[in-house]
Amino acid sequence: MPEFEQEAERARVASGEDLNGFIYHPAPAVLTALLDNPALDETKLSLLLARKDLPTEVLEEIGTRKFFLKSYVVKKALLFHPRTPRLVGLRLIKDLYLMDLVQFALSPAVSAELKRYAEEQVVARLPQLPLGQKITLARRGPGRVAGALVLEGHAQVMPTALDNPYLTESQVLKALAREKVPTVVIQALAKHRKWSHAYNVRLAIVRNPSAPISIVLTFLPQLTVSDLRELAAPGIVPENLRKYLLAEVNRRMLASRKHASYEARASMGALSPQPQDQKSPEEEQKNGEGKRGFDRDRRPKKPDDEA
Repeated sequence: MPEFEQEAERARVASGEDLNGFIYHPAPAVLTALLDNPALDETKLSLLLARKDLPTEVLEEIGTRKFFLKSYVVKKALLFHPRTPRLVGLRLIKDLYLMDLVQFALSPAVSAELKRYAEEQVVARLPQLPLGQKITLARRGPGRVAGALVLEGHAQVMPTALDNPYLTESQVLKALAREKVPTVVIQALAKHRKWSHAYNVRLAIVRNPSAPISIVLTFLPQLTVSDLRELAAPGIVPENLRKYLLAEVNRRMLASRKHASYEARASMGALSPQPQDQKSPEEEQKNGEGKRGFDRDRRPKKPDDEA
């Protein structure tokens, strides 16, 4: 529209208060023209990016201007904007500082794809991080990052990572699914007040070849017979563990048969206890004779003169 064309031309050369007014203009064409204004510095561009209703095409245009992206403040504001296009976000994530990257990954407004990519960026940086930053990430980092820190098995980091509120069971199971899991990790999970009571975690520990046999044996009675049978199939677990699985299955089956037999006998009345006050005729006769004999012995004797 002609009126917007005139507004766009004015936006390219505006300064001072006029420039500030164009920052809140509703037309995308005017805002795009504003990006060509030499007076649009980092501070004013940050004000523009603070608008939650900023059109997507304007955000995309900012993402193509290398001059703007030299500013870390602008890159961060552009990435955190809820309307920033996906491709622009993917390009900017790798340039974020560590804790900003963590904040972005924990933001509820971020899409699942960008969140996952941000978490992967943090995990990739873990080997180079000092111990203090690892402890910080273990305490309040994303679940994927906490899971990676658990796998490292560091004595000062792992307990904190296991208590991370964002750590999910799926992340723990993903860590246990690795072929080479440090024994200290399995021991920590087997003793943890939360994860040691999760059935799927117990099952994953039993399945993991790095699990000590002492831990596995404590979990076998807590697994279902169907899972024990599945694990006892050839090739699933080492052969020395397989015999324990089969023994546990046989023990359960024997206990089940005994219980079923007891229930059947009880239902037929074979195990019904006899009332305590009900006695057999033989017992009553024996008790009667004993009582009469007792009474005879207790009767007072007659005096000699009455004999």
